[in-house]
Amino acid sequence: MSINALMRLSRKLYASDIPQKPTRHGFGEGLVLAGQADPQIVALCADLTESTRVLDFKTVFPERFIQIGVSEQSLAAIAAGLALAGKVPFIASYACFSPGRNWEQIRTTIALPNVNVKIMGAHAGVSVGPDGATHQMTEDLALMRVLPNMTVLAPCDAIETRKAILAAAKHDGPVYVRFARSESPVFTTDATPFKIGAAQVFRKGVDVAIIACGILVHEALLAAKALEKLGIDARVINCPSIKPLDEATILKAAKDCGAVVTVEEAQAAGGLGSAICELLSSEFPVPVERLGLQDTFGQSGTPRELLEHYHLTTPWIVKAVQKVIKRKHSK
Repeated sequence: MSINALMRLSRKLYASDIPQKPTRHGFGEGLVLAGQADPQIVALCADLTESTRVLDFKTVFPERFIQIGVSEQSLAAIAAGLALAGKVPFIASYACFSPGRNWEQIRTTIALPNVNVKIMGAHAGVSVGPDGATHQMTEDLALMRVLPNMTVLAPCDAIETRKAILAAAKHDGPVYVRFARSESPVFTTDATPFKIGAAQVFRKGVDVAIIACGILVHEALLAAKALEKLGIDARVINCPSIKPLDEATILKAAKDCGAVVTVEEAQAAGGLGSAICELLSSEFPVPVERLGLQDTFGQSGTPRELLEHYHLTTPWIVKAVQKVIKRKHSK
């Protein structure tokens, strides 16, 4: 099937009445719930209160909110001090600024002493849209995954983002959570399990395992539907916990399917795909295709145009699956 035919099919599959909601709204809701459960939780923001949705927390708990202003380095360092004093600080900015601008402060004042700060990277990925390359943070998974003591999460929809925030609040130690600006499908439910360090099999299959994170999990599910029409039975795994990785679920998928495709709205180098390749190379090598930005920055455009341009949508997942299955059979 040609790319154009696959694009027509994916648009047909995508054109449903599935509800849409930005994952950043899940953060705002989750932070309020976490604040209600734990009076030690405080929120700090670097002059982006409304767009990151820290505004929800500020409205309910104004006495527990601190506006730092445009000083992301201070955002990290002050939060570290608050954590040492027994508070549970959530710091929020665009991911291009935190951890983009203050990575050294995160490294030295949060990760190195292993203090209990939660770092929220809003507006991550190219789906930020017209803001362009400067605001489209695609390097954050690599930057944060390499830090010792750091937990890294990339939830798939607004409901899972809310759950990730609640889990981060209870976790003892630094946590990084990335989420997006634009609306995206809401396809999990309150009953869908979430746990740091766990992946979930959203669709069973034996021919190939598609392992995705963030808003592209929905694209992976659409790809599995398209592949079914081509006679390919794809397993789809939602992997919101980039670090720690659910090694057991991933290894079982590799052994059952014999081929893997990874999908992330981030640089293909250093993120989810790299983590999976590192695991499989030492434990159970199988052919892997990694979809993500291929050593390039973003650009201006609508979210959908950019996802398609960088080959992160259903047709390109299908093509990657066809390629990796061919590699599997040529072994």
